[in-house]
Amino acid sequence: MAITDIDAYAHLTAADIEALGAELDTIRRDVEDSRGERDARYVHRTIALQRVLAAGGRATLLFSNRRIAWCAGTAMLALAKIIENMELGHNVMHGQWDWMNDPEIHSSSWEWDTTCPSVQWKHSHNFVHHKYTNVVGMDDDVGYGILRVTRDQRWEWWNIGNPVYNLILATAFEWGVALHHLEVEKIRRGDKTWRQALRDLRIIGTKVGKQAAKDYLIYPALSGRNWKTTLTADATANLIRNYWAYLVIFCGHFPDGAEKFTTAELAEEDQPRWYLRQMLGSANFRAGPLMRFLSGNLSHQIEHHLFPDLPSNRYEEIAVRVRALCDKYDLPYTTGSLARQYLQSFRTIAKLALPNALLAATADDAPETASELRFAVRAGMQEHFGVDPATGKRRGLRTALRELKRAPIRAAA
Repeated sequence: MAITDIDAYAHLTAADIEALGAELDTIRRDVEDSRGERDARYVHRTIALQRVLAAGGRATLLFSNRRIAWCAGTAMLALAKIIENMELGHNVMHGQWDWMNDPEIHSSSWEWDTTCPSVQWKHSHNFVHHKYTNVVGMDDDVGYGILRVTRDQRWEWWNIGNPVYNLILATAFEWGVALHHLEVEKIRRGDKTWRQALRDLRIIGTKVGKQAAKDYLIYPALSGRNWKTTLTADATANLIRNYWAYLVIFCGHFPDGAEKFTTAELAEEDQPRWYLRQMLGSANFRAGPLMRFLSGNLSHQIEHHLFPDLPSNRYEEIAVRVRALCDKYDLPYTTGSLARQYLQSFRTIAKLALPNALLAATADDAPETASELRFAVRAGMQEHFGVDPATGKRRGLRTALRELKRAPIRAAA
């Protein structure tokens, strides 16, 4: 099962968690107090770059019957769509730039270049996902309603298609995000009526119509005789953007170490424990400046989940302080190469196509599903939390996980 007691899982005392929360609050205040011209210049330059790439791509595709023009135009358009989707749309709608009081770059007015209506995305993502991150049954991003990504999700016969659904979702990622707000699971449970779903579908249909008309009718028509090659270029640019967005999001949410939680954990959750849940439920991947930029700085998914409304260009410097806190409180800082994080995510998706009875390990002690009970099934595990009186060092989750690898499984009574 997923984590029900985050204090016990993290191997921290209540005082430790309060102190950790206070230090993260200090990081937030420091960044808020230092926002200024440097940050404003960054977002304005990003917008300018995105618009130049989009305009250049569209102009080049007027000659899309020539192979070099098709390739160059498609590449520029795909980059423009990636930047608009990841570093602008996603982050602007989180309110990261609301402090500037610029109506053009404000979460209340931005409509991004994708099929998902911003009003629906801000509810399903900003509110539901970021408030209930990785809480099974509350956060619909846990599997997106079609993938089984934790053993806490009951296996049903149709889960055997997990790898196929994964490929379909990656290919049509913007469409999956658009339909995400329908909350299919709630409809299945009867918590949401078909009348409500149809109302949401009408809003989605309006946005989809605008996007389809722009990419697959208006711009191809402007190319005159070259409309067919422009149409394929637009479709290819959207496909590239879909695969990239999917890759970034999955690498931040489903590698080993991105833990899941039960609703029981929410009963006593305060701000420090919310912070701790974000740290344990997210994963980063290593990236240089270019990859960080193209990922919308979501290579720092841990920092984004801690501070979703702080400017994304600050995540790299925030990460230095967050990592230091992980060292101080003996907590894991889940990161790895992009390839490693995705291969772990895909392994989970492929493995959980099968029922639990056919899987190794247990529902409390598996790479993709863990709870505080994982420590109880191992013999010789120390149970004290906080500062170790013998060494004077804090003993937290990082140390407990190291001991877990060495401890034999406890024999049944």
